[in-house]
Amino acid sequence: AACGKHFPGHGDTSTDSHLELPIVEHPPDRLRRVEFLPFKAAIQAGVATIMTAHVLVPSLDEKRPATLSSRVVTDLLRHELQYDGVILSDDLEMKAIATEYAVPAAAVFAIEAGCDGVLICSGDHETQTAALEALVRAVEDEHLRRSRVEDALLRQQRAKERFLASPVSARPLAGRALRAAIGREEHHAIAEEMARFL
Repeated sequence: AACGKHFPGHGDTSTDSHLELPIVEHPPDRLRRVEFLPFKAAIQAGVATIMTAHVLVPSLDEKRPATLSSRVVTDLLRHELQYDGVILSDDLEMKAIATEYAVPAAAVFAIEAGCDGVLICSGDHETQTAALEALVRAVEDEHLRRSRVEDALLRQQRAKERFLASPVSARPLAGRALRAAIGREEHHAIAEEMARFL
């Protein structure tokens, strides 16, 4: 599946978000005229996913990087640009995010902002598990709306059905069932087998 990246635009920065948080100083009218154009075209073409940028755009949100900003992810990408596909974060372990936010907290903020999935790419299972547990707790504590998570899961399910030959279960796992399914021995065996091909 194709992925448009990195919304709302990462081309006009001289800073690497792997190392620090870039700042994009353009006003909203410039962003709409220039930076948003490739995303509008990708949306029109039916792109399956769009990945957010770990950039701070003060004209859109003075406090939160785009990945963690509902103003950017939900208000702009989802509503204004009318994107109905899957929105993914970039790797939450990049220093643009991880310098200011613990990965589990960033995962909650990203889903809350409107991302449908988060990337945690180092392969550190403890960090990935901590992020998943933080998301489960956030829903259980009602900090993160269950409807937001269900919407994210539904978008992921639709994308899978679009690109996979076999049907996807209509009921995503949640709570205890999700915890029981994650980290099972057969999953580790599959991951190890996949790693041998890299």
